[in-house]
Amino acid sequence: MKETILLKVDPVEPDLSKIHRAANLIKSGGLVAFPTETVYGLGADALNANAVVALFEAKKRPMDNPPIVHIGDLKDVNKLAAFVPSQIEDLIEEFWPGPLTLVFKRSDLVPAVTVAGLETIAVRMPKHEVALSLIRESGCPISAPSANLSGKPSPTTADHVLDDLNGRIDAILDGGPTQIGVESTVLDVTVDPPTVLRPGGTSVEALKKSLGRVRLHAHVEAEKEHESGTARSPGMKHKHYAPRAKLVLVEGPLSAVVEKVNELAGTYKAEGSRVGVLATDETASKYEVATVLSMGSRFNLETIARNLFASLRKFDSESIDVIIAESVPIDGLGLAVMNRLRKASGYNIVKV
Repeated sequence: MKETILLKVDPVEPDLSKIHRAANLIKSGGLVAFPTETVYGLGADALNANAVVALFEAKKRPMDNPPIVHIGDLKDVNKLAAFVPSQIEDLIEEFWPGPLTLVFKRSDLVPAVTVAGLETIAVRMPKHEVALSLIRESGCPISAPSANLSGKPSPTTADHVLDDLNGRIDAILDGGPTQIGVESTVLDVTVDPPTVLRPGGTSVEALKKSLGRVRLHAHVEAEKEHESGTARSPGMKHKHYAPRAKLVLVEGPLSAVVEKVNELAGTYKAEGSRVGVLATDETASKYEVATVLSMGSRFNLETIARNLFASLRKFDSESIDVIIAESVPIDGLGLAVMNRLRKASGYNIVKV
């Protein structure tokens, strides 16, 4: 078991000596967790096959689940992608840096393990000074899935990373809590029309406004498990985002949801389970169980997204057996929140 170094840095003006220390670890094939605007990522030199294998092993991540490669300069996409269409160059100018990942045909520069053996590569440029400083100082693109054990809720603080990966990685750059709280949107631009493989921090509405035609992959709004075959993006295959507790998601009109949540809570309590309710500001007072957490107002989906994973981890820290979660509106970031809740529940959805 290795020592994991914790390096606290200012998220806006990070101490360059600490960035340099972390970058030297990346250069030597090490693993460093770092904040982005979405969630914390676990970084390795994307062009070092041995380092990427070590990343998969540290996370206990299935080798067929491709990570996203992060870059620090817009021009670097041309090194990783075999071809960037002119229409997508405009998209890059509009949305990068930011929470949008683009899937391209990969160049020969990229090791096969970095893309889980695929002919495509997922690339993004994060909008966070710590992340950008680390990538630039490392002098290489950084392969970085979320910095958690595979299958668990994604980390939005350095403490979440420590809970999962302490002793398994070399260092954590602690830049405080992340701002968006759910991962980036993944858009496959190798197909026509471009297809959203995972909803996230860039809304589908914004992409449609920019591109005109955008398709949603069946996984995006799925209400049951799909046979995924080859995963072209993180979040399409394998268990994701799940707390230790059983999670039940209740979907429908709000008044009916509240009634059903109370009914289910009573049933599980009668069976001897410790029950938690994942609620919103407007409904939190309506539940009769002892442990109720609000993600925020139903009229502020940005706050709900920011609090989602931290709330799931909070329930686990309190040894809750069953979490009953409300659905939220699916416009904007709500689509990403509902995608994560459905997957976290294992599609254990109650419709009312």
